[in-house]
Amino acid sequence: MTRYVALLRGIMPSNPNMSNAKLRAVFEGLGFDGVVSVLTSGNIVFRSADTDVPALQERVQQALHRDLGIGGGTIIRSHQELRALLDTDPFPGLKHGRGTYLIATFLHSAPTEVTMPEQPDPRTRVVGYDQTARVFLAVVDNSDPGKTPDFMAWLDKTYGKDITTRTWLTVERIVKKLEG
Repeated sequence: MTRYVALLRGIMPSNPNMSNAKLRAVFEGLGFDGVVSVLTSGNIVFRSADTDVPALQERVQQALHRDLGIGGGTIIRSHQELRALLDTDPFPGLKHGRGTYLIATFLHSAPTEVTMPEQPDPRTRVVGYDQTARVFLAVVDNSDPGKTPDFMAWLDKTYGKDITTRTWLTVERIVKKLEG
């Protein structure tokens, strides 16, 4: 059995249909084992014998839409992919905080070509792109909470809406759950 996490896009914990209990029930209904949630922002850890990740993503997304009316998007990564990502230590010496908000933006599938922003956002330092985990890594200065960094808008424009961002702390928590 392979251990996975489903990173769900557009989850709002205040919506009763998006509660962790209902999300877990959908995964359990699909026959997955070891289903647990991480935080309340749409991170569901599970085990499956299925190794076809694109098919898993589609299957989960269809069930979420059918059972709960959730159409936001599903991105699945294996424990192995996320463990390897953490082991690269992409943010050496940095601590997650207001001026150094460490983020990982996961793409639904591997792009045919990876591009970086032409005009770097002064509030964002792009650390790089990890091809194996299909994720952009960046450090954002979000000390001005009223402004969204241009980098996030660039990601949406360049790679579409089939992306989702997690803090590095959340990625670390997910890996801990995958290993627990």
